Amino acid sequence: MFEEFGINAGFVEELHAKFNESSQAVEEPWRSFFAGQNGAAGQNVVAPYSNGNGSSNGNGANGVHTNGASNGAASVNTSAMAEAIGQTRVAELVNAYRVRGHLFARIDPLGIPPEAAPELELRNFGLDQNDLDRPFPTVGVAGLPSLAPLGAIISHLRETYCSSIGVEFTHIEEPEMRAWLQERMESTRNHVSLDRSQLLRVVSKLTDAEMFEQFIHNRFARGTKRFSVEGAESIIVLLDLLIDEAGARGVNEIIMGMAHRGRLNVLANIMGKNPREIFAAFDDLHPERFIGGGDVKYHLGYSSDRVTPSGNKIHLSLSFNPSHLEWVNPVVEGRVRAKQDRTKKNVMPLLIHGDAAFMGQGVVAETLNMAGLDGYSTGGTIHVVVNNQIGFTTVPTDARSTRYCTDITRMLKVPVFHVNGEDPEAVIQVAQLAIEYRERFKQDVVIDVYCYRKHGHNEGDEPRYTQPLMYSLIDKKPTVREVYVQRLNASNLVSVEEAQRISDERKALLEQALEEARKGDFNKLPNSLEGVWATYYGGPDSRVPEVTTGVPKERILELLEKIGQFPEGFTPNPKLAEMVFKAARERAQKQNTVIWGTAENLAYASLLAGGAPIRLSGQDVRRGTFSHRHAVIYDTKTGAPHSPLTQFGNFSVFDSPLSESSVLGFDYGYSLDTPEGLVVWEAQFGDFLNSAQVIVDQFIVSAEDKWKRLSGLTLLLPHGYEGQGPEHSSARIERFLALAAEDNIQVCNLTTPA
Repeated sequence: MFEEFGINAGFVEELHAKFNESSQAVEEPWRSFFAGQNGAAGQNVVAPYSNGNGSSNGNGANGVHTNGASNGAASVNTSAMAEAIGQTRVAELVNAYRVRGHLFARIDPLGIPPEAAPELELRNFGLDQNDLDRPFPTVGVAGLPSLAPLGAIISHLRETYCSSIGVEFTHIEEPEMRAWLQERMESTRNHVSLDRSQLLRVVSKLTDAEMFEQFIHNRFARGTKRFSVEGAESIIVLLDLLIDEAGARGVNEIIMGMAHRGRLNVLANIMGKNPREIFAAFDDLHPERFIGGGDVKYHLGYSSDRVTPSGNKIHLSLSFNPSHLEWVNPVVEGRVRAKQDRTKKNVMPLLIHGDAAFMGQGVVAETLNMAGLDGYSTGGTIHVVVNNQIGFTTVPTDARSTRYCTDITRMLKVPVFHVNGEDPEAVIQVAQLAIEYRERFKQDVVIDVYCYRKHGHNEGDEPRYTQPLMYSLIDKKPTVREVYVQRLNASNLVSVEEAQRISDERKALLEQALEEARKGDFNKLPNSLEGVWATYYGGPDSRVPEVTTGVPKERILELLEKIGQFPEGFTPNPKLAEMVFKAARERAQKQNTVIWGTAENLAYASLLAGGAPIRLSGQDVRRGTFSHRHAVIYDTKTGAPHSPLTQFGNFSVFDSPLSESSVLGFDYGYSLDTPEGLVVWEAQFGDFLNSAQVIVDQFIVSAEDKWKRLSGLTLLLPHGYEGQGPEHSSARIERFLALAAEDNIQVCNLTTPA
């Protein structure tokens, strides 16, 4: 019916159907257009398709075939229709900038500025240069009046979506979330407004980052590994602002996880670790203390307290991390969840990724998948990607099949900000948006900071062997700080002399720290057994006092009786009630025996009654793979769940996603902050632990030796001859025996329910 609207015909037909239901269902001028269209039934009024210069494809006085209809009526109809068509075309153009603008943003500090976006050319929307001065409705574009020239609308959109920030947000499913982001970005043109003190703060943090790296480079042996942040110094500005904004918005604690690039800089300039301790690790006076243990300086963690400008105190913790990139992600999430459960405070996870690892490591996708799950959610994670645009020597075209390294996060339908790391103010803008969004909607946010790596994979590497063209560009670039200072100086906001004074002050402080480091012994072992772990210790069992763990028969029968009681009105599966709960009580009373599932539930019940919290997670653990546990039963009529063990204390049980590595990592992290509780991860079959071996090797069995961190995590690895064949009958106990050489774990082969 509306073929004259070309590719928009379907849209117009949909509006017409709404109009036919109720004229108030559509806005003017569509209401006038459809009213005239219906009134001209049988008169064959043909809509013109404007070519953008005011002419049309019709032949009448107003470009309309009237075929005998009243020319006046057709004229009125045509005017309304032309206005509607123009509004529709501008609305499509606006939407195109919102959806596709990120593809044409200037986000790469090494790249050639993008060409004019072909997808956004006027002719694709039935518009041309003659329309630029014509006023159009701004169709909800925040920051503009209701009517504005097309040229002003386009300029507004380009600055918002195609400058130093490219945003992917239109895939978010919740309209409220999209509308909030859209308004916040368009109302400011995606720019932050900073006063002079804030500008000086940015210069200071860039100086901190740059001076720290250059100082180490010049004071220690060339080629000494430090995994420099040079080329990505804006990350320090971003983290500094993120923490302050989070504190101002009620976040009490931030748990951070990151790999080694930039880690020393973060320790010094974000975490507040005294640089002399870092310098001492470069010139260690007593390396023998670490023989057979310890870890390299860029794997170590740290914690500190910080008072934000808002006056709120926020606790910061950087988790220890092995060289296995991204595997700390679920550990951080588990630590955050444990702290949230323990303190009921606002604890936020902050994960810093590398571009190649973020897309390449499967544990990333597994961890992302847990974001919205009841047993594993943490109220939103801030993901910061240090996008060096290379992985060791591997370029993006060899590292991923997608345009962005962040495309894996599309599974969560969350906002992704791609930002030019050479524009610190753009970095600040997205940091503010990220914290606001996280606190408002309790969802993840991704910040993809495009930058570069000044040196090779480490400072002893020669990247020009494999990336000569990339490094010919890098070699010519001034530092991020220099670019920003020049920009501020040109705008008369901060002078070069002021920036130099800041630099001189920072250098003097570093010189003092180095002098102190070389006069004393500051390369200490990590602090251990503090806070919630103050009353615990690790090492050999011989240090553990004798504890009576048995439970009297009378108590067992009492617990069994309570476990088998159901809430009033609850209808259990009759087979389950008879064969599991009733039979268990009779067997215990008459035969003095219990089967495995009963013994396990009794163990949990007695611990819970004694005040110990319990968390049990893994694949299908509520029922148990072998239909043995039944920690949760379901009403046969309503499907309502009932967990008998919750009556005894703080018991949580979660069927996990079909993942071993991320879930085991999460539960390990949870155990780090729950020393008084029993934290259990169960493999569906014992040999399934293969999929999480990194967590076992790099965290569970080695953390006490490397990082002085204890964990009470228990792994249940069912194995035996249940007709499942030899593969599932082995939990690879021999591996654990080899890993248990220094009293770091207990390996228990439980042969009876007792």
